[in-house]
Amino acid sequence: MPTRSAATAPSEAEATRAVVQEFLAARSAGDVERLGALFADEVDWLLADNPAVPWIRPRSTAAECAAQLTELLEHTVPEDARASVDTFLVDGKDAVLTGHVSGTVRATGRSFQGPFALRLTVEGGRITRHHLYENSLSIAEACATS
Repeated sequence: MPTRSAATAPSEAEATRAVVQEFLAARSAGDVERLGALFADEVDWLLADNPAVPWIRPRSTAAECAAQLTELLEHTVPEDARASVDTFLVDGKDAVLTGHVSGTVRATGRSFQGPFALRLTVEGGRITRHHLYENSLSIAEACATS
């Protein structure tokens, strides 16, 4: 099998962008198996723990990180889910995406919306860091039963 020369090998930033684009496509398609393969065995996961929101909790393994999508889909109305990416920046192994997300909680019928920022780190072709910052108050309020 021929090896790539330094001139034709993808840069670290290009490799990161490709993995993040694959991550976005897998999330959009609901492909939990593919997501599991994209996450490293151990992941630096940051998403503010919120006891009122069933899908927002600490995670650290590839399987746990991929399962977040399954849990999200179980607790929200898929037809109402919206996410848009306004900015997609890549610097070496790090990527930052910003945008807006909205949805409806299945149990309450209440909607949530707000901006998000997602920082991902890709090493060895797999996601090693997933830090998501979002409007957790809006999501918690949508989950509240009273």
